[in-house]
Amino acid sequence: MNKLFIRFFDLFFSAAGLILLSPFFFIIALAVKVNSSGSVFYKQSRVGQNNKDFMLYKFRTMHSQADQKGLITVGEKDSRITSIGYFLRKFKIDELPQLINVLLGTMSLVGPRPEVRKYVNYYTEEQLKVLVVKPGITDFASIEYANESELLGLSANPDETYIREIMPMKILLNQKFIRNRTVRNYFHIIFKTLIKVIG
Repeated sequence: MNKLFIRFFDLFFSAAGLILLSPFFFIIALAVKVNSSGSVFYKQSRVGQNNKDFMLYKFRTMHSQADQKGLITVGEKDSRITSIGYFLRKFKIDELPQLINVLLGTMSLVGPRPEVRKYVNYYTEEQLKVLVVKPGITDFASIEYANESELLGLSANPDETYIREIMPMKILLNQKFIRNRTVRNYFHIIFKTLIKVIG
């Protein structure tokens, strides 16, 4: 029953959000286009429910082809990020196009953040269990590690730090949500995310 209610709220909020935010989307798209060359949207293959790949959508915040220099963002002043990109990332505005993913059913508003295949390949058998649910736009790990890029910026080997330290902790937080995947928890995480972004 919780699954049906969550899907209903996903459909309602994603459709309403895309309609209500469409003028805002147009302004952001124009700002991204004027600020740097390249596509307005950034598309990347991520690992979704049941270990299946899907295409995730974001507003582009980096210069074109920047992901060829690494898949994780490091520090507050990553040179790959555009000037408008800093603003979009600070307030999580770059994530809003994922409402399209929610509407299509490849994501939920709340669920484990989807990883790229490179990092999923490091998952243990136990960690792979987080893939039994749809990935989400926000979760406990997103709130707890809102400053992830700053933490990685302090590391001499950001990739290693992410794989060995941050990723396992995020998966533990993902499992916390999966064990108690209720409508109440769904709204609790959305509320905490809004407070975190505003704060």
